[in-house]
Amino acid sequence: MKLLKKLVAVLVLVPALMPALTLANEGGFPLDRAPDMTKDLSSLQHGAKLFVNYCLNCHSAASMRYNRLRDIGLSEDQIRNNLMFAGDKVGDLMKVSMNPKDAKEWFGVSPPDLSVIARAKSSEAGTGADYLYTYLRTYYQDPSRPTGWNNMVYANVAMPHVLWELQGVRNAKFVEEKDPHEEGKTVHKFAGFETVKPGKMTATEYDTAMADLVSYLSWMSEPVQNKRRQLGVWVLLFLGLFLVIAWRLNASYWKDIK
Repeated sequence: MKLLKKLVAVLVLVPALMPALTLANEGGFPLDRAPDMTKDLSSLQHGAKLFVNYCLNCHSAASMRYNRLRDIGLSEDQIRNNLMFAGDKVGDLMKVSMNPKDAKEWFGVSPPDLSVIARAKSSEAGTGADYLYTYLRTYYQDPSRPTGWNNMVYANVAMPHVLWELQGVRNAKFVEEKDPHEEGKTVHKFAGFETVKPGKMTATEYDTAMADLVSYLSWMSEPVQNKRRQLGVWVLLFLGLFLVIAWRLNASYWKDIK
């Protein structure tokens, strides 16, 4: 009976503790929670369009084939006419033609493959989706950098702000404050962004677009995740039912034994 009670306690407490564990932050720029749109087909389709137009020029997704986009409600004709480059086939992998050596020379590093980037960036500070959502929305103009851009989440980032036309050009504002850990020392504290040139989108529209893009990246990292979650719910329901049956059988077995 004690073992069964412990098992019940674990099953109840683990889901309750997960959000706290996910959002725990050890420092650095705080991550915003990314809206989960992985079940919204229109959002995923828009995210796929943004990915192809703005990311696939430099970053590959070598573990994903174009025809897998049928899982988000697109037909092969829609994929071929709207999301593919000339010469590619629907069954091809999402690769880029840019030479990695040229990319390293231009940016200092070779652009990483984005097939599972949403899973790779998961950490104690937040989920991979939270990281990407905050990262894509915190670029600012920095003349000291080779590309002219910097990022609050990834300091001294090598990648330029390829989405600046949508978001606009912004400067980051910093203020001098006393270091609470060391007397006589000051630190730069982030105090917000200042718009230099507005983009094609409003702030709300841009945030929504980034939510769509990040949702697509999350979906691409594990296309079967929604089915896995559904299966997980049924497994937990079965285990819960089995637990009740086992508990009653245990009580019935021991009731006549003194």
